[in-house]
Amino acid sequence: MQKWIDIHTHLNMLEDEPAVSVQKAKDNGVERIITIGTCPDDHPVVLDLAQKYAPHVYCTLGVHPHDAKDYNESVRQFIIDNAVKDEVVAVGEIGLDYFYDHSDRDVQRRVFRDQLKIAKTLNLPVEIHTRDAEEDTINILHEFSGEITGVIHCFTGTQWLADQALNLGLNISISGVVTFKKAEALREVVKTLPLDRIHVETDAPFLTPVPFRGKKNTSAYVVHTAEKVAEIKGITMDELAKITNENALKVFPKIKWN
Repeated sequence: MQKWIDIHTHLNMLEDEPAVSVQKAKDNGVERIITIGTCPDDHPVVLDLAQKYAPHVYCTLGVHPHDAKDYNESVRQFIIDNAVKDEVVAVGEIGLDYFYDHSDRDVQRRVFRDQLKIAKTLNLPVEIHTRDAEEDTINILHEFSGEITGVIHCFTGTQWLADQALNLGLNISISGVVTFKKAEALREVVKTLPLDRIHVETDAPFLTPVPFRGKKNTSAYVVHTAEKVAEIKGITMDELAKITNENALKVFPKIKWN
């Protein structure tokens, strides 16, 4: 059985209890999970999960663009104070979302920039969310060119976005969307991605891959996303597991593999 790293999931939102989700993941070869902080309320929760289920679970701390309106000095300080802990591997999930506009766009941009500054100062990678905001996302990232590493998570964007992100030194993470019938444009982008810059994730409980569409997603299903990516890239699952694990350990050096 191959071993995998699910670089983006939400353990605190899954259908099963975290202990069950972690065990199901391990039973399917998913040896490491990064559970994501998205808002002030879940930061203590993901920290606790990473501590409780170490070394299989790590976490990130960040404020999602939906929740940018709730970002303040105390939230900022919480991220700074806790991101130095061994279990916190990145600043995220941060970015811009102009599809839902749950927070004002000016606020989103300000909060995105500020969290990139935190990542730069702490020398941590980032996990970036971008939806319907490609140009602004890239423009802001250009301000930090050469100073930020990380991934565009759950990539569903254009070839332009992929090329720009790669040129800025960021990697691309692929979710279960790549298995969807109508995701041909995404599959075409995946064909162009360098193998040493690609990751797999679930974004569970969202975006469940085929053949489990209609059910809640879970980290154990990352292998089904991986199967599609391996097929697109014309390599074996063993090869993809080795490559994506190496990529993840390079981008998230706090993860202990052995």
